[in-house]
Amino acid sequence: MISSYRLPARLNRKIGQAMHDYSMFSEGDRVMIAVSGGVDSLTLAGILSIWQRKAPIRFTLAAHHIDHGFWLDQDCELNPEIALVPQLSGLGLPLHIVLEKDIDADARTCFLCARNRRSQLFDLARDLGCNKIAFGHHKDDLIETFFLNTFYSGNISTMVPRQDLFGGTLSLVRPLAYLEKHEVRQIAGELGLVPVKNLCPLSDDTRREKVRTMLQNLYADEPGAKDSVFASLANVRREYLL
Repeated sequence: MISSYRLPARLNRKIGQAMHDYSMFSEGDRVMIAVSGGVDSLTLAGILSIWQRKAPIRFTLAAHHIDHGFWLDQDCELNPEIALVPQLSGLGLPLHIVLEKDIDADARTCFLCARNRRSQLFDLARDLGCNKIAFGHHKDDLIETFFLNTFYSGNISTMVPRQDLFGGTLSLVRPLAYLEKHEVRQIAGELGLVPVKNLCPLSDDTRREKVRTMLQNLYADEPGAKDSVFASLANVRREYLL
């Protein structure tokens, strides 16, 4: 199905615009796709597989999933070998599964888990010679991160569509940065992708979930607020900040 699927023109333009605005891919790039199993990363894998076929430049893709092992006490159908490998294969991508590095279960926090996963992905990219890591973060994620950092960290910042690290030898890219969550879900549905349930015991009680709920209430009252907030992230008037 992936070979015959055509992205909706409006969404295709948004993806292409984000890639162009932030110069996400270049000739010869080796791109690692970070596949968590959620709808965002699965959709990203599908989109990049489509773009790889039509892009005027050549780049390689390698999909990787870090297995936290949460499924071991659950239904075996949630084993990434069963839940994810066939879906990635249907997108024309082999999925490489690696076990999470040791982490103290009693000390596990969202921050520690994310930092550990990020560090492991950096190590994998270096070992495989990948110069880009692609994440499935979208417009809603960027806005939520802005408010998370403002409310809980005391700084004004967010995730950026492209971030160069280690002297430019590795770049983090977010091709879905201009898409909204419902648009990501639309593409996933059209591709027949089925996200894997997040089994992390902390997944339903996080600061991000609180911010997400707050923003949903705001958008219900002010429909144009999302676009305005997103635009403000690129329109910073530093002279009016402390």
